[in-house]
Amino acid sequence: MIQFSKQIKRILVTGGSGFIGSNLIRKLLNQTNIKVFNLDKVEYTDCLETFELCKDSNNYKLLNIDIFNETDVKEAIDISNPDLVFHLAAETHVDKSISVPKLFLNSNIIGTFNLLEALLNHWKSLTESRRNQFRFLHVSTDEVFGSTDGNSLFTEQTRYDPKSPYSATKAASDHLVRSWNNTFEFPVIVTNSCNNFGPWQFPEKLVPVIIKQALSSKSIPIYGDGMNVRDWIFVEDHINALIAVILKGKIGETYCISAGQLKTNEEILKSICDLLDIYNKGNSPHIRFKKYVKDRPGHDQRYALDNRKIINELKWQPKYNFHEGIELTVKWYLNNTQWLNQLL
Repeated sequence: MIQFSKQIKRILVTGGSGFIGSNLIRKLLNQTNIKVFNLDKVEYTDCLETFELCKDSNNYKLLNIDIFNETDVKEAIDISNPDLVFHLAAETHVDKSISVPKLFLNSNIIGTFNLLEALLNHWKSLTESRRNQFRFLHVSTDEVFGSTDGNSLFTEQTRYDPKSPYSATKAASDHLVRSWNNTFEFPVIVTNSCNNFGPWQFPEKLVPVIIKQALSSKSIPIYGDGMNVRDWIFVEDHINALIAVILKGKIGETYCISAGQLKTNEEILKSICDLLDIYNKGNSPHIRFKKYVKDRPGHDQRYALDNRKIINELKWQPKYNFHEGIELTVKWYLNNTQWLNQLL
């Protein structure tokens, strides 16, 4: 169970209808009696179905706004009156950032600025005891570091080198957040996480794309030669890490969140297809739907995070290895084909 201070009564989660945010909110509602506000503009990728069990809860409220709208953000902060903030609201799909980069600037940079401005005023207005408890947790990505070669790992001190409009706007938002701490002493903590996977992820990300295409007997697109390496974490482990950081992390610090599970896209594809061959035998072998496609522009070769700081300082440990997490994920999609079928 999550053990927040008794003074923590109201939590704001931005982007709470998305994949990671919805998992976080469900955990908060299931394990605490804290009022949870979900600030989200609600887009095509959002998991509103996951909140069906929360619709009658007095502890959950959706604030349906876009953080690009400065006036609406200020009103949402007044309504939610938060003691803690998890900032996950962001445009995240790299391919989309290449085709519509301005959308990413508006949400990830201007939206974060609007949030910081409103929350700084809110924080200053709090009583001393509430002000001392307040934390703003900014959730970022390993993509801000660019690509790493050989066996090297990104650390909290790695120089930023973003390569896509998505990662560039996330890098900018990271810098904004840290500047609010340095300039205004606003109590922020930053996390940089690796690739997440698990139930309820929208099928524009690699894992659900593979499952979706294989189940519908359609081509599974793999960029380039399939040898791009990513660091993977099961979403439940990421949520537990975020809670550990906001409970025990030091103000002004950054924590890299990783399960240390490095896989090529080719390995991801094979693992999923092998599981589908077991649990969906009638359509085997699923690997036959693999199709190599032209690589996307600026495609980073390798991401890998060093998770020793969060493990050593905050005593967090991932619960799932990749094989355990991917089997749970594949089984979930097979048991919830309606979720996929709506999007085929």
